[in-house]
Amino acid sequence: MTSPRPVEQVLAAVDSTLDQSLERLFALLRIPSVSTDSAYAAHCVEAADWLVRDLQGLGFSAEARATGGHPAVVAKSAGGAGPHALFYGHYDVQPVDPLNLWETPPFEPRLAVAEDGSKRIVARGACDDKGQVMTFVEACRAWKAVTGSLPIGITMLIEGEEESGSKHLFDFVKANKADLAADVALVCDTGMWDKQTPAITTALRGIAVEEFKVVAANRDLHSGMYGGAAANPIHMLARAIASIHGADGRIAIPGFYDGVEDLPPDILADWKALNLTAEDYLGPIGLSQPIGEKGRLLIEMISSRPTCDINGIWGGYTGEGSKTVIPSEAWAKVTFRLVGKQDPAKVREAFRAHIRAQLPVDCRAEFFGSRGSPAIALPWDMPVLGKAREALTAEWGRKAVTIGSGGSIPIVGAFKDDLGLDSLLVGFGLEDDRVHSPNEKYDLTSFHKGIRSWVRILDAIAA
Repeated sequence: MTSPRPVEQVLAAVDSTLDQSLERLFALLRIPSVSTDSAYAAHCVEAADWLVRDLQGLGFSAEARATGGHPAVVAKSAGGAGPHALFYGHYDVQPVDPLNLWETPPFEPRLAVAEDGSKRIVARGACDDKGQVMTFVEACRAWKAVTGSLPIGITMLIEGEEESGSKHLFDFVKANKADLAADVALVCDTGMWDKQTPAITTALRGIAVEEFKVVAANRDLHSGMYGGAAANPIHMLARAIASIHGADGRIAIPGFYDGVEDLPPDILADWKALNLTAEDYLGPIGLSQPIGEKGRLLIEMISSRPTCDINGIWGGYTGEGSKTVIPSEAWAKVTFRLVGKQDPAKVREAFRAHIRAQLPVDCRAEFFGSRGSPAIALPWDMPVLGKAREALTAEWGRKAVTIGSGGSIPIVGAFKDDLGLDSLLVGFGLEDDRVHSPNEKYDLTSFHKGIRSWVRILDAIAA
């Protein structure tokens, strides 16, 4: 007869030591580790060193390693016979500007009471990402305190440049493949569906970025003399851009949907049950109707379907008053959000061919500054996904949903490409956490039940 797993004892330890866990989080939050401003470089080192000392105190072999920029913390601890996990998070934070909009100093963390009586941790980095990182660290602490070990082997990679583009982390991962080897990656930098419903992000959209101009005459022209005869680049660019979307909301670029697949029926049913409405999602920003593909749920439009958006368009005279010219060129910036197996390079070439095909003989298009990264998606039948979902459901008392994210986290792609790891993205942030804004907060419930959730997930993975 096997002895019961000690998860309930570990959860009780989390509850009884919550005040101490909060004190440790506050100590980390007091360090102004702003990665984008060189004036805070020493504080980034301070935050990395703080984490190293804390993890060493838990029995991890931990060190702050040079990256060419701010240091990365790498920590290791053996565990049970189950799979080995690589946990990723970041200790750096966004700048605090505008400072005058903060109700209290951003690096003096405090507990505030909301109108509904709930408590909130208020400080820069409370949610993004120090609070989230510490949910995992504190879960490991509770396991060690109760059992003397972890249920699975864990490597932690906590970087210091996420808010400035992780510019040195990609090379660091490639150079440390052996040291970062694992069976699965765990990422805590995402959010819940709502305050009561936990979520696992199973897909991140990729991105393709394009900038181009349409050129016609060899100089700006007098519209009175040449209007009606000479090609106007603004007209031609607007016509080309308008041709990208059909009346049904689908993108009309040939081959664009290559690699795009529909959701499995059971996942689509789960998403439909979430009942995301235009009133709830678009109403707060002053809109009422989604303009995506007809026949698709709103949640599909923002999570699992590809998009094309014009981010900027300019040309000709834009100063005060009138200047009657036909400009010689017009510009636009475009981004695509990609899903499934869409290839950013193929999307780029198809887009360029489409734009060129819309232009008359006297106009040409020139393209600049292209970049992109593919989408990331977990296999729907991935065993660790099902285990984590059951663990979250047990903790929150509501079925954990699997959702896609409209955003992109490029390092997750690097984990897949360079380390061969799928990433389980579990986070406890909420929509109103004011991430990157003044008065950033993290609900105390998110912190407390986040720790408990990771305790359960580690136990489930081990089992």
